[in-house]
Amino acid sequence: MAAPARPITDAERWFRDRYASMPERNALFTTLSGESVEPLYTEADLPELEQIGFPGEFPFTRGVYPSMYRGRLWTMRQFAGFGTAEETNERFRYLLGHGQTGLSTAFDMPSLMGHDSDHPRAEGEVGREGVALDSLDDMETLFGGIDMGAVSTSMTINAPAAVMLAFYVVAAEHQGVGPERLAGTIQTDILKEYIAQKEWCFPIDPAMRLVTDMVEYCARRMPRWHPISISGYHIREAGSTAAQELAFTLKDGFTYVENAVERGLQVDEFAPRLSFFFNAHIDFFEEIAKYRAARRIWARELRDTYGARDERSLLMRFHSQTAGVSLTAQQPLNNIVRTATEALSAVLGGTQSLHTNSFDEALALPTEDAVRLALRTQQIIAHETGVTNTIDPLGGSYFVEALTDRMETAAYEYFGKIDELGGMVEAIKQNYPQREIAEASFRLQEEIERGERVIVGVNRYQQEGDRELEILRIPEELERKQIGRVQAVRARRDPDAAERALAELRDAAAADRNLMEPLLDCARAHASEGEIVESLQRVFGTYTETPVF
Repeated sequence: MAAPARPITDAERWFRDRYASMPERNALFTTLSGESVEPLYTEADLPELEQIGFPGEFPFTRGVYPSMYRGRLWTMRQFAGFGTAEETNERFRYLLGHGQTGLSTAFDMPSLMGHDSDHPRAEGEVGREGVALDSLDDMETLFGGIDMGAVSTSMTINAPAAVMLAFYVVAAEHQGVGPERLAGTIQTDILKEYIAQKEWCFPIDPAMRLVTDMVEYCARRMPRWHPISISGYHIREAGSTAAQELAFTLKDGFTYVENAVERGLQVDEFAPRLSFFFNAHIDFFEEIAKYRAARRIWARELRDTYGARDERSLLMRFHSQTAGVSLTAQQPLNNIVRTATEALSAVLGGTQSLHTNSFDEALALPTEDAVRLALRTQQIIAHETGVTNTIDPLGGSYFVEALTDRMETAAYEYFGKIDELGGMVEAIKQNYPQREIAEASFRLQEEIERGERVIVGVNRYQQEGDRELEILRIPEELERKQIGRVQAVRARRDPDAAERALAELRDAAAADRNLMEPLLDCARAHASEGEIVESLQRVFGTYTETPVF
């Protein structure tokens, strides 16, 4: 006897009798990452309540704190850095005076790559896309007149992060501020450099050792400092999908946890000070789902896989930045709208800190007017829109909850593939995440070039004769000024003390000792960043990537 037919649901009836009889637009009904989007979501798409939870309670899907923005707004942290330390110090003071609540430091390319400003490879790049910072003297100038014990500082640097942290700690020492009082974050996420941003100084294994040295030092000496900001931002900027950003970032994070535990640290000694950095891209609901899934996965894995017992270890606190790759040089004022939408998704997704890109950043470093407008965008969201009045206002949305579940499933599928390759370090050596990102980026670009994915002002609604914007230009004489600064530091320091400190650093690197104390001694002896990096390269070697096509 045949089983009775399943009764048709109201949603199925609606789709058959109503929706299917109407024509659809000729458009891509997918997320930016290519995930299909159904025409309607219903209560059948909602997960069980325990998968969502309450704000401030496991699994933290709805937020890491019980009161979220009703208790405290996110930190408004505008990225700043250009020219020499003097110019960036002026921009820091400007931002603090206009209501910014944290400092975020951008470094120029030579600093990111571990080169001094007078290195041949630095020519033409000094101070162009961030501040040139070669020595302790520059760090002291950068924070001149700013109480380092009273401000939270973020530093976006990775391969030479330990060097910059040493400069920062010693500069604070000279202000009378001990390391235990310093608050902030240094990015340090070296794995995403090999995956996406391509700024490295050393081979992968010694680079990972240096990261773990920093984690160990900060766990024991800098209780208010985040030693790693595990960063999906650059993975997304390289062209990944949202699911790839989520999966690769979390897997990087788990790898740092595993290395620290292997070093002998207890997970609850350091995990509460790990933080994350995500991209706030243009697909509004997909981004919100990504943040919610990220919190849930991190909490579950830290508790169930790594044995964390301190609830603070389970809290994924993250900074977000609107998507630089979404900005267009064509009709740049449109970028104001893009940035506002992306910032709103980060807020509705529960970010703890936010940077909003300026509308002119597809053309150059931002002008002061553009930076102020970007900051005002955050302030309008915070104080005028009403979105901060209730916690997780999109929680329970059929669409958002379904997307959150799908994002979580996709992340675990990637975890499985990476584990089959032997873990994240081995997967990077085999170019697995690099290939996945390259393929995703290629697919998206094809959609844009075919006109299937609309970019306003680029492949649709173009206009001739955009008015030329006033952009920030870095005077060429700043490079000569910075070269003179670093050479003056070398000329007036005690050369024997500097060489002794660098020799001790090399000995420590060869002996497998924690390198933070020798790095602090190098900073105190006024060794430059380039000299420190070159000393370590004499022990660690250098790295050349196998290209991915």
